[in-house]
Amino acid sequence: MALPSTRAIANSAQVLDLIPIVNSITSLLQTLNPRNPIPINLTSSPLSRFSPFLDPNLVTLVIHKQTNPYHALFFFNWASNPNPNPYNYSHNHTCYEAITDLLLRHSLFHPTVKLLEKSQKLSDFFVGKIIKAYGDRGNIKAAIFWFNKAKSFEKDKYFYSFNSILGVLVKANLIDLVETLFDNVVKEGVVQPDVSSYTILMRVLCKKGMVETNLIAYNTLINGYCKKGDLESANLVFDKILTEVDSLPDVVTYTTLIDGYCRKGEFVEAKRCLNMMMKAGCSPNVVTYNAIIYALCLKGEVDEAKKMITEMTLNGVKDNTATHLNILKGLAVAGRSLEALEYFKWMAGCNMNLDAKAYIVVVKEYCKLRKIDEAIFLLKGMCERGFSHNVSCFNLMFRALIELNALDRAVLLLKQMPQMGCMPNSVSYRTVICSLCGTEGRMREVGYLVDDMLRYGIPVDATMYGCMLEGYSKTGNEDVAMQVFNEMIGKSYIISSESFSVFDICRTFPVVERDGYRKILDKHLQITQGSSKENSREENL
Repeated sequence: MALPSTRAIANSAQVLDLIPIVNSITSLLQTLNPRNPIPINLTSSPLSRFSPFLDPNLVTLVIHKQTNPYHALFFFNWASNPNPNPYNYSHNHTCYEAITDLLLRHSLFHPTVKLLEKSQKLSDFFVGKIIKAYGDRGNIKAAIFWFNKAKSFEKDKYFYSFNSILGVLVKANLIDLVETLFDNVVKEGVVQPDVSSYTILMRVLCKKGMVETNLIAYNTLINGYCKKGDLESANLVFDKILTEVDSLPDVVTYTTLIDGYCRKGEFVEAKRCLNMMMKAGCSPNVVTYNAIIYALCLKGEVDEAKKMITEMTLNGVKDNTATHLNILKGLAVAGRSLEALEYFKWMAGCNMNLDAKAYIVVVKEYCKLRKIDEAIFLLKGMCERGFSHNVSCFNLMFRALIELNALDRAVLLLKQMPQMGCMPNSVSYRTVICSLCGTEGRMREVGYLVDDMLRYGIPVDATMYGCMLEGYSKTGNEDVAMQVFNEMIGKSYIISSESFSVFDICRTFPVVERDGYRKILDKHLQITQGSSKENSREENL
């Protein structure tokens, strides 16, 4: 039996739900209540109990949760150098971006700069944010100062700062200054302006009347607003087309708006826009109809989507493969698996150019119906056509095989995955390993699979540890069980009560290990109980 090597395991924050921990930290910060960037006589030691749970996702969530920027900064500074630091946590770029955005949103420029300087993160990217923040507050002089500073220390890498200062100057209507700055930067040849830079320049020239706005420019603006979900601004641009542009809105204009409404689930507005389009004498194309069909199918409203296909056919618009792929996905979303399979066969019979997405939908539906042979046959067909596999398809098959008590086939499929062009992930191994642990006489295979998993760089997670601990205990292999248990204690690893019985462990293991694990449990209980109290307090408000 090969025991899993003592590798870095998944951080506890990946196992536990982060929200209760975020709530507990927020509650503690409200109690500590730091009121300035460097609070005096305020210790951060109460935060130490959260050290084992630190990871970038948790830190970012905590920052976003704070309404008081000093609370966020206090937590961020503590997390920069926590004690203890069992997993050698350090902030990543996303963490610094989150705290910078929050501080600048509250006009805390000095603390922002100090933080970035101290951490040696004062780069062109963050200076660009500082410039924009000063510009938003109308402090053009400070924005220009920081642009010049970026040029001095970044030399040939002040791309973000350049675009930020251009945006600030345009917003302040300093048109001549924008042109001068743009020309100087181009002449220096140090920074290469990009699409955003030239878009800003176009806006400047339009303001000066040197470039005539056209339908393409307006369509581009509408597309940008729709992607952001800002349909109000998109409609304002649409109204400008009707009054300021020589040509009328075209199929691109209307289709972009319709797609924007569909993405927000506003089907009444999408249909209104479609009717307005047709009344204006602008014929919708297949892309227009597909936008509506896709959105309906995502909601599982397949019958409505099929009516739309009928409507487009009557209007002389021919459907395409994308149209029917949307219907296939819609049937799956609506739980109409048998219909989805029949629809796929019909599509194949029509010699449609089916891509990997269509195959993946059908493989998943076969797994839901526990038709594993058909699912595997399709996967092999994908391989023959050169399509890449989706690991989620395999994971569905593992669950289906285990429910069918076909554990041997699950193990075989897991081992064959790399040869089929798809690497297993932690879910793949967890599903099979935990099933083996619950089956008598299969613990030797668990060891082999764990060795394979570690070789692929996938760590053992809490669920797998719990299953192995229970499996070894049931087979009477207490020596190996104790090694697993000691490794968990050494890593301050929290394991759920469902995974094993604490009472069995107390009978099996000596006092030293038992007391060590109780300390871990006590720490975990303090955190979860704290969050529970806060949640009940919020419910009573």
